[in-house]
Amino acid sequence: MGRISDEDIQKVREATDLVELLSERTRVQQRGREFWCCCPLHNEKTPSFKMDPATQLWHCFGCGEGGDVFGFIMKSDEVTFPEAVRKLAERARVDITEDAQGGIPNSRKQRLRDACQAAQEFFHMRLMRDPSDGESKARSYLSRRGLGGEVPKEWMLGYAPGRGLMVNHLLAAGFKPDEIVEANLAVNRNGRLNDRFYERVMFPIHDVSGECIAFGGRIIGDGEPKYLNSQETPIFHKSNVLFGLDKAKAKMASTGCAVVAEGYTDVIAMHEAGITNSVATLGTALTKSHIRMLSRHAGKRIVYLFDGDAAGQRATERALQFIDHDSTPEAGRTQVEICALCLPDGMDPAEYLDIHSADDLQKLIDGALPLLQFGIQKKLERHDIGTAEGRARAFADAISVLAPIKDSILAKEYAISLAQELQFREDDALAQLAKLKPPRMYGDEAEQESASGNASQMSEMHLTEEASNRAAIERELLGLLVNSPLEALPFMDGIMKVRWRFGAHERIANAVCGELASNLNASPADLVRHAATADANAASLLTSIQRNPDIPLEKVFAYLLQEMRIGDMEADAARLKSQMHEAESGSPDESDLFQQLVVVQEKLVRAQKERVPLV
Repeated sequence: MGRISDEDIQKVREATDLVELLSERTRVQQRGREFWCCCPLHNEKTPSFKMDPATQLWHCFGCGEGGDVFGFIMKSDEVTFPEAVRKLAERARVDITEDAQGGIPNSRKQRLRDACQAAQEFFHMRLMRDPSDGESKARSYLSRRGLGGEVPKEWMLGYAPGRGLMVNHLLAAGFKPDEIVEANLAVNRNGRLNDRFYERVMFPIHDVSGECIAFGGRIIGDGEPKYLNSQETPIFHKSNVLFGLDKAKAKMASTGCAVVAEGYTDVIAMHEAGITNSVATLGTALTKSHIRMLSRHAGKRIVYLFDGDAAGQRATERALQFIDHDSTPEAGRTQVEICALCLPDGMDPAEYLDIHSADDLQKLIDGALPLLQFGIQKKLERHDIGTAEGRARAFADAISVLAPIKDSILAKEYAISLAQELQFREDDALAQLAKLKPPRMYGDEAEQESASGNASQMSEMHLTEEASNRAAIERELLGLLVNSPLEALPFMDGIMKVRWRFGAHERIANAVCGELASNLNASPADLVRHAATADANAASLLTSIQRNPDIPLEKVFAYLLQEMRIGDMEADAARLKSQMHEAESGSPDESDLFQQLVVVQEKLVRAQKERVPLV
């Protein structure tokens, strides 16, 4: 297996009806020319998942996801694009051929998975059966941590002896040296393979379907680092994997709740205590990618469980990045609630369960505070509120948590509550809230890399009203361009001249226009798939547009281009005025800027007089 041709991808697309596919998974209702259902990607009671049979595109107005049939399978089944094509090809009984040109062929990835599986079995066999000194110490360590009995078998725990024993085992099993290195099971030092893991208890890391794709190793005795994780490989990306998710997803779905801890042994201890909806990040903080992944399985609540030590306290600061407008009731959408909990006395979950019962821990989890309330509480705990100076510092520190949602009703309620608690006037608190500057929020590093650029993600930025309006107009123009490419052709000259304000929009526009230039018959689904190669959020953005069918498309295209031209002239006038203000009075520069401003304002006045309303 390898690369799937564009022709075969098109054959599979044409053989797959989006509405029929969704009807196999959930109840679908027709409304006019569109079909709606409850979103299979997140938990909801009211249908917000729209399908357009004409374009074969879908969008969920609850979770914000969107795309074509391949995108749906990728998100719902958590598979790669080639795997989604293969699944749909098998469903439609379409024969496809693959070559090994470009990228990492699927057959190569399968070899890496097979190598990890073989390594897992080797490590497990050493732990369970070998009488050597290192293996005996590993068994004793696990027993002391309460991970003896059936736990090693249940979690396929193992022991890495080192000394090249694992490399020799894999070579004897038929794996090539480059495969062993690429799976990050060995390192090549001057042409000689050495085991990457040695004298460590091994925790295999599985993907959501239960396949071994990486390892974490905990050293026995002294040495650094204490924990050693596999590095990134073609089959393992830390920001997309959670330890224990393959075992936890069923309980998450039944309870609607996910618990996120910070270590392997914490997750195993919680599962053994009956808290089987728990997972752990892999040497990294929780990311928005993790949040989206968990939301597919736990539709109501995610509890971020911090260790009580200093590292756990630092992690609480990083968690505040998840506070945004979608955290507020007025967001008007189904949203998974993110809560937080810090364990007492500096303990981690495994240590807590050594002393307390599972019921005690479950009660703490059930009582976890919403992240916003938790963040404010942690800020207040830093200060001595017994003095006027301490209260002033505490107020300034705590109210800063509200900056990302400063204009929401919820923020005002919290500001008033803070004022009452710290003995400040409510009006002063609201005035201080209004002065806060919302931070510019960016997506995860991994998400930005996958978007082929470092521009911020549109859905995660806090914009001024003018910028927000411009972003909405640009999104609508792009959505109409993709959904109605033939109707857009008379306006292509104007579209090609648009001064896109946002990098993501410019990348998407260039990709779509480039594809249309070479293929006028490209379907909306083709254009969305092509745009997704230029920006990771393209599919969700392009499928989110809701147009009024009573307004002719040509009128909408003309209106949007007109509003963007007027907006550009207004921005030019504001820029020239600012430059004049900074220029030296009476200088040639000031005179030149003034002449430019006169020309721009004359054009702006004419354009505003000729402005045609949409309705």
